[in-house]
Amino acid sequence: MIQPPFFLSSLLPVRHGFFTRHGGVSAAPYETLNGGLGTQDQPEDVQENRCRMAAAVGVEPEHFVALRQVHGADVHVLRHGQEVWSHTDGHEVLPAGDALVTDCPEVALGVATADCAPVLLSSDDGRIVGAAHAGWRGAVGGVLEQTVEQMRLLGAEGLRAVVGPCIGPASYEVGGDMRRAVLERHPEGDRFFVPAARDGHCQFDLPAFCLSRLERLGVKAEWTGHDTLADEQFFSHRRATLKGDARTGRQVSVIRAGRTG
Repeated sequence: MIQPPFFLSSLLPVRHGFFTRHGGVSAAPYETLNGGLGTQDQPEDVQENRCRMAAAVGVEPEHFVALRQVHGADVHVLRHGQEVWSHTDGHEVLPAGDALVTDCPEVALGVATADCAPVLLSSDDGRIVGAAHAGWRGAVGGVLEQTVEQMRLLGAEGLRAVVGPCIGPASYEVGGDMRRAVLERHPEGDRFFVPAARDGHCQFDLPAFCLSRLERLGVKAEWTGHDTLADEQFFSHRRATLKGDARTGRQVSVIRAGRTG
């Protein structure tokens, strides 16, 4: 089986990967490694792509776990020995939520993104891991705080996290209504906005906002530095929309428990 390319972070002591859009079987406009279960891509192609990603992190396809992401803050916890749902079940039957936590080394947690921030987390000993989908709504709504809380309830210590490829501050122009929504929940968040070229608009620094939420919780964190809109090795919903066709795939970020090396 072909192994698709992925990025690693030296901060995470466990097996993980931030996949790109390359190395899969999907046809345009989802070419090629589309892992988005909710896209209009051919389901069999998405399943093949996700099987390749599962193999790359050393798990069986039925142990590659995903959620029906809804831009919220709900976290699902999979404890060791608990029965898991499979990505082959179909998008409609997957549990709704935006973060996963587990202490089971046989399970790989995956989140799919196309501008939102994927955040992979691990305890210092690698025994407990988490994966969160943090768009601006989820990040403002507390998905990272909820993920960290659930990991600590499982006994995680010395947490570290990596914010993966997402839309960068130079690319993320937003309107004043979005800025007001952020500041209503986080008045200190004004520092993550700078004026945009268009009147009434701002540039929002999503990765820095996510890092700030994690650092407030005592989590050591970093961003990979990849801007999904600017870097065409990644899927970007905004790039696709600007080109006149909002259809696009989703890259997947994956993590599993158990220290490497």
